[in-house]
Amino acid sequence: MRRVVDDYGSSVERAAELHPFWQAVPEPEPEPEQRAASSEQRAASSEQRRGHEPVSLTDRSVSSLAPWDDDGMKELSASGLADLVGVTEAEVQRLVELGILVPRDGPAPFLETDVPKVRLVAACEQAGLPMEGITAAIRAGRLSFAFLEGATFQRWAVRSPRTYRQVSQDTGVPLDTLAAVLESMGFAPMAPEEFIREDEREIVPLLARSVSSGLLDLAWLTRVGRAHAEGLRLIVMAWHGAYRAQFEGPVLTSGADQQTVMSLAAQLSADFLPLLDTALLATFRRQQELVWTEGLVERIENELEAAGMLGRPGRVPAMSFLDLVGYTRLTEERGDQAAAVLAEALAVLVSRSAREHDGVPVKWLGDGVMVYFREPAGAVLAALDLVAQLPAAGLPPAHVGVAAGPVVVQGGDYFGRTVNLAARIAAHAAAGQVLVSQSVAESATPQGVRFAALGEQRLEGFARPVRLLEARRA
Repeated sequence: MRRVVDDYGSSVERAAELHPFWQAVPEPEPEPEQRAASSEQRAASSEQRRGHEPVSLTDRSVSSLAPWDDDGMKELSASGLADLVGVTEAEVQRLVELGILVPRDGPAPFLETDVPKVRLVAACEQAGLPMEGITAAIRAGRLSFAFLEGATFQRWAVRSPRTYRQVSQDTGVPLDTLAAVLESMGFAPMAPEEFIREDEREIVPLLARSVSSGLLDLAWLTRVGRAHAEGLRLIVMAWHGAYRAQFEGPVLTSGADQQTVMSLAAQLSADFLPLLDTALLATFRRQQELVWTEGLVERIENELEAAGMLGRPGRVPAMSFLDLVGYTRLTEERGDQAAAVLAEALAVLVSRSAREHDGVPVKWLGDGVMVYFREPAGAVLAALDLVAQLPAAGLPPAHVGVAAGPVVVQGGDYFGRTVNLAARIAAHAAAGQVLVSQSVAESATPQGVRFAALGEQRLEGFARPVRLLEARRA
């Protein structure tokens, strides 16, 4: 298979010496000779592009896809490549003339690895970046799109042989529903006669089942879609931040150029990404377990309460939620390294306080922590200690909520109404404030502490008002 790889051998060696991820990298093959395009050809291509709207693909067929090559890549004609990206054949030919695409011999001179190249160039040009400058950088050897041939970018989906309208007719999912849900998940707005992407098709069976079963209407489908997009984007952004801080920065500092960094990163990701897929699915299933168990416990408690059987246990444990005030703004101002230092300092103080008062930190929440206490009095004393200690340690002020009652422990996690109530009380508290439920105050009043009644308060997730008190040093 043709490879377009720039000569980055010396930079690779420097990066390997100074960064632990890399050992020797095989000598790359030299880049094939770039084609020069005449000014008349470029002018003609430019004329074809002028006023060009996004093309409808109904006048073409993905039958222009050719067989697989020896390396398992689909061979593509110019029209087949254009179809997969959503551009004209003239655009593909122009990229050949500019030297961004290097065709092979034969009727299918392109491969699927050329798809992300065309997409990236089209996006750059749409953003107003000058193609002349990109071309000059490629010819001078300062820029290359060769890294887009790596396995990392082969994971990006291409267009399928079916249009959105055809998929709608095949599955019974209305076109407007298909469009709204896919867009809520982060996919681009569609035209009915465009070919649907392969990754979008993977979502359609779930969407079709949701529609046919009547389980979810359009409002809930788009809500769930947005949640998928937002949650997964947070994960991707976190990994991207780690890549920039832990890999790209050190390799650039070692003397490598950006082109080398991208080529090395493509190789590195080939090892990481399959493992990340597995870990992501395992994490998702764990979160399912937690949320579903929480729902089951809540249902059990509601049934017992309705039957008048939710009695008070002989020994009432307590849950405490502590959150830092302004943590997000602080970390945005000071950066991720400062956030890590703050989190470590918080962990030390919370763990020490919990041990002193017969408690156990059970879940860290980024800007806060959930702690289980055997007795409510210990939870109150620990909370008062922490709201006083955190500012003195250079940490943001905290607000704390404490609730006492039955707690269900399963799989190392804690569930039930008591847990939810403590979280809601913490959200209601102001900076430096420790708020507790009525059950905490009734259990015992620790020495040197008094409770000030705040009356009944409306808390999210609780149908009836909850009586709250503020714990203060006497």
